[in-house]
Amino acid sequence: MIKSDFRQAMPEDPGRVHFIGIGGAGMSGIALLLLSAGLTVTGSDLRDTETVRSLRAAGAHVTIGHDAASVGDADTVVVTGAIDEDNPEYLEARERGIPVVHRAVALAWLAGRHRLVAVAGAHGKTTSTAMIVTALRELGTDPGFVNGGVITSLGVSAMPGSGQLFVVEADESDGSFLLYDTDVALVTNVDPDHLDHFGTAEAFKDAFVTFAAGAAESVVISADDEGAREIIPRLVDRAVVTFGTDPSADVRIHSIEPGPTASFALSWRGDEFLVALRVPGVHNALNAAGAFGVLVSLGFEPARAIDALGAFTGTGRRFELRGEVNGVRVFDDFAHHPTEIRAALGGARAVVGDGRIITIFQPHLYSRTARLSAEFAEVLEELADHTIVVPIYAAREKPVAGVSGELIVERFADQSRVEYCSTWVAAIDSAVGIAAPGDIVLPMGGGDVFGLIPDLLAALAEGGRRSGRSL
Repeated sequence: MIKSDFRQAMPEDPGRVHFIGIGGAGMSGIALLLLSAGLTVTGSDLRDTETVRSLRAAGAHVTIGHDAASVGDADTVVVTGAIDEDNPEYLEARERGIPVVHRAVALAWLAGRHRLVAVAGAHGKTTSTAMIVTALRELGTDPGFVNGGVITSLGVSAMPGSGQLFVVEADESDGSFLLYDTDVALVTNVDPDHLDHFGTAEAFKDAFVTFAAGAAESVVISADDEGAREIIPRLVDRAVVTFGTDPSADVRIHSIEPGPTASFALSWRGDEFLVALRVPGVHNALNAAGAFGVLVSLGFEPARAIDALGAFTGTGRRFELRGEVNGVRVFDDFAHHPTEIRAALGGARAVVGDGRIITIFQPHLYSRTARLSAEFAEVLEELADHTIVVPIYAAREKPVAGVSGELIVERFADQSRVEYCSTWVAAIDSAVGIAAPGDIVLPMGGGDVFGLIPDLLAALAEGGRRSGRSL
């Protein structure tokens, strides 16, 4: 993989822009904004996905596979750190002297003319960003935004907006969240991750201090997360708003009813409010508390902010219902870290009632799997009734000898509640053999595990006469 390089600025007139890996969550949103601005956009991706098809419908010319010829007559090339150093399009751009711009630099260029809200954190940032955007639109503003997932009510992950505000999901994985000229920062948590980039947990925390300290107006930060609490004293000369269940929180939530639609009480500056969401789980109550902190920091009246948050209906790949067949519901979730899995399965448990949760888990990254295999096993065994582990999604990494999803399976105390399937077909067959009416099947991971869902739904329909294998 190429090393993320932020030195190349976005040209003031980028001309024709080519994206290498245009179908990625961050890349596709930036491409949509450039299309909305009237620029010519081309791109390439490995798969012809729904996102790629939507970009074509918006006017982008997208090819499948990577070929030097795809660069064409581009004036600017946008990349991520996820592409290989020998990518033929990347080499072609370098050979021809075309400016090669990191996607975060392009996004900072787009957002730089606005009052910027940047949302960062190892977990929860996509949903928090979507909540803020949804609420701002309900409050009568038209913010521009780029999110890491589709906002369900809007059907898109990015819009140019027509107002003063711009909201971004700020990616910490390669340090690119430090590029933004942030006005209001939201830090959902500082749970050390991406140590393949940062090296140590302390370096990870230092980066969040730099990000939060750079906010010109205010910092909204978790009072519950241990890592966030550690950095708060280092945010000197900054307006800080804390949120969470901790009694010290400025935005304090309590009396949480987690699902299937979460409700809770919220205390703010001596006033008490009742909040009703349309999404489940304690984690969404916390996300809403952080979003509320941002909205009041922007100057919105508290009661109106709370009403606006009630309009949020969800985000793509965040406990997203993909279908129900013969009484079995299939959800999709992006969770790929133990903390995220705990939140996702907690939400599922609030929804499933007397049914069971059958998880198909795709580990993300060899380094993360090796480092956190015990933690993955612990949370999956605690909160899922049965877990099917499939092969690792490598993303930007090369395979590592001796590291596979079987490391997670081996860590389960009760081996009857877990299995390793080396193919998606085998995983689908196992899930269909287990599932019974009332159960939830939850493919989960940060890779492409969602791709098995159409075949899973079809197999459930074909095997619907089964009563479900006992566990």
